[in-house]
Amino acid sequence: MPEYLKTATKFLAFDTSTDRMSIALTDGVRVWQHSGAGGAQASGTLIPAILALLAEAGLELGALDAIAFGRGPGSFTGLRTACAVAQGLAFGARHGAGMPVLPIDTLMAVAEEARFQARDGNHPSLLRVTALLDARMDEMYVQSYEFNSGLWTQTGDCALIRPENLVPDAGTQLLAGNVFGVYAQRLPAPRAGLTCVDSLPTATALLRLAPALAAAGHCVEAALALPLYVRDKVAFTTAERAASKALAAQALATPALPAPPDRVR
Repeated sequence: MPEYLKTATKFLAFDTSTDRMSIALTDGVRVWQHSGAGGAQASGTLIPAILALLAEAGLELGALDAIAFGRGPGSFTGLRTACAVAQGLAFGARHGAGMPVLPIDTLMAVAEEARFQARDGNHPSLLRVTALLDARMDEMYVQSYEFNSGLWTQTGDCALIRPENLVPDAGTQLLAGNVFGVYAQRLPAPRAGLTCVDSLPTATALLRLAPALAAAGHCVEAALALPLYVRDKVAFTTAERAASKALAAQALATPALPAPPDRVR
């Protein structure tokens, strides 16, 4: 691991694993952010929005320490989009020398966003969160985490379950995610005694996670940055493969910077 990653502070982060596209950028002091439609729609808007955010911040891509992205689980199309763009931008940065890429679990970002929203002094320094994301098809992704001394660790494997089968880990204090509305009548009674926090894997959550993960050696070369698929898919269609290649080529081309779009603060 490059020595500078132990103290890295400048990151670009983005997530397109859900129906919301989230992008954030930090120079170690300030944060710029943008959100828009995610999933399949992000394939045509992610790169222009990233370049516009860099232009607004007055930062060159090559000046960043690493690129972080939500690696999954989540939307197949959204994960492929984020991965292809992260790889393309990283390959093209620093005059071909490449830039480290930091794949981050989307469910960890969900847990971090919930912790950040719920930081009111009522939770102890040791916090246990069960993160949930709607996987469609009457299923949801679930994974549990523990936050201790400023660091997250997973306490179980990621699983794909039906809402009725949710059994939070012993000691869970927060349920976090985007399932409480869509599956409200199907989640079991044990959740009634827990605090539920509506949260998504935002890019700002990725930025908060990035320094510690980078320092711990989780950055990889662009070619090794891959999506995390929990629900298997037999094969990609020809159109899907072509779209993924086109995204990577577009990122490598580093087109001219467009005018900054409206921001979500």
